[in-house]
Amino acid sequence: GGGGGAGPAPGSGSGGGAAGGESWYLALLGLAEHFRTSSPPKVRLCVHCLQAVLPRKPPARMEARTHLQLGSVLYHHTRNGDQARGHLEKAIPQFEDVKFEAASLLSELYCQENSVDTAKPLLRKAIQISQQTPYWHCRLLFQLAQLHTLEKDLVSACDLLGVGAEYARVVGSEYTRALFLLSKGMLLLMERKLQEVHPLLTLCGQIVENWQGNPIQKESLRVFFLVLQVTHYLDAGQVKSVKPCLKQLQQCIQTISTLHDDEILPSNPADLFHWLPKEHMCVLVYLVTVMHSMQAGYLEKAQKYTDKALMQLEKLKSKD
Repeated sequence: GGGGGAGPAPGSGSGGGAAGGESWYLALLGLAEHFRTSSPPKVRLCVHCLQAVLPRKPPARMEARTHLQLGSVLYHHTRNGDQARGHLEKAIPQFEDVKFEAASLLSELYCQENSVDTAKPLLRKAIQISQQTPYWHCRLLFQLAQLHTLEKDLVSACDLLGVGAEYARVVGSEYTRALFLLSKGMLLLMERKLQEVHPLLTLCGQIVENWQGNPIQKESLRVFFLVLQVTHYLDAGQVKSVKPCLKQLQQCIQTISTLHDDEILPSNPADLFHWLPKEHMCVLVYLVTVMHSMQAGYLEKAQKYTDKALMQLEKLKSKD
């Protein structure tokens, strides 16, 4: 979504002191957020409200957040990359909560413009200075690892995911440690480094089983782990070992479909990540079932699960 939600617009009374001085800003911000979240979003009106903040010389923190929100709205909802970049670049040297989000968005924008070499140092710098902010530190590490993966530099991506796993362990987030390690396992499978995958998956299995937290997050970790386990067995030609994993995967998907997404937010900010929406996990489980069926020679079953996957994808498309 856009760069941080605004509070509701206060009443028209001007109030006194500092709060009164800020009420115009909150009113414009509330109005901008109303337009942004309208269905469909009224982007032009949202941008007008945010732009109206800047000539009034608001306090520095408000100004920085307004630049971030303008950059975010222009980036997500328009093709006006130059203006979005201008606002995000103004937000970068500012306050921590603004700086990291601006760096993340700006590097996405640079990548879209094929300026990957400008995006990388920006993310590296943000990673370097965000160690006291666990959520952003982890998110930026994931983002830079993804960038390296897209460039087929899997060694650098694996190194970053290893750094992330160790950082998550230190800040007491076993959940995000597992996400980093499973992501690393996925890249090692892509590189066919089967010797390295085995101990890593064993460790991940232990972390996933021991972690007690949000049930949806736990089940999604289990799905990620089992999908890698199935892929690992199939790569090693151990088709018979796959069946129990597939059974567990199907149970996980059934469990996830009965759980509600609106669970309580994690208390550790480093835990604020989701691997995949549950509908996407469902497609993935169908696809690994197809992989297994093809390799085991069950062609009818492969066809059945291919159809199921395609139906689920159609459903997702119609939602979009």
